[in-house]
Amino acid sequence: MGIGFSRIDDLGRTMIKNIEYTLRVLLMVYLSLRATVVDQTQGLRTIFSVVSSQIYFTGFQALPLIFVLALASGGIVVLQSASQLSLLGGTDLLGNLLVVIIVRELGPLMTALVVIARSGTAVASEVGNMRANREIEALEVLGINPLSYIVFPRLVGGVLSVLCLSFYFTLIALSGGFAVTWLMNEMPLSFYLDSLAQAVAFEDIWLFLVKNTFSGMIIFVVSCYQGLSVKRSPTEVPVVTTQAVVKSIIYVVVFNLTVSGLFYIQQFMQLGVL
Repeated sequence: MGIGFSRIDDLGRTMIKNIEYTLRVLLMVYLSLRATVVDQTQGLRTIFSVVSSQIYFTGFQALPLIFVLALASGGIVVLQSASQLSLLGGTDLLGNLLVVIIVRELGPLMTALVVIARSGTAVASEVGNMRANREIEALEVLGINPLSYIVFPRLVGGVLSVLCLSFYFTLIALSGGFAVTWLMNEMPLSFYLDSLAQAVAFEDIWLFLVKNTFSGMIIFVVSCYQGLSVKRSPTEVPVVTTQAVVKSIIYVVVFNLTVSGLFYIQQFMQLGVL
């Protein structure tokens, strides 16, 4: 009984710590937005320069990697889907299956994982080094709010980059998947496009935007928060970078699963299944 109660206590403490961490991260989002609106010491041109630099690093430089992953993922998904559906005589459902797999699930999740691996680690280590080298204190001495100069531009640039990269991933996955399928099975382009056009609905676009927007926010807010948690020593930077990657992956996966679960529960309720 004692062991069971200790496990329950440990689980309760872990949940409380996660809730406190989430509230602190959300508070930092609010404070960075408020600081950007209220504090204009650094100027909008400086903020725009940081945002554009973040978009270039996170979005533009990740295009080759996203292209390779999207082409491979799309080819595998389309090949497997087309072959299985042709055996079952349900080729008309190809578009629905691709929308469910690529647009709703695979595109947002794969893009988020790539951004975490590339940009989340870079942001966490960069902000951590700035903290360790007292560059953030220097900004405060100059009257510049670090939240408006460091957090907010990276948050905006990261969200925009994740949205664009996910759209790019989806486009390459669908078009590259068709190219692979056409080479193997000679599927007509008109059939493929008609199947996708009939499958895409407003709910899919809404789900796509929600997942990618909040995934981008989670990645860059968590990375900035972990970087700012560095105290003095540069040896803390690798630790907080690792924590940023782990926490970003957990939060993004849990968020995507939660949104997908709520979406499908709503769909089942509309169909009268639940």
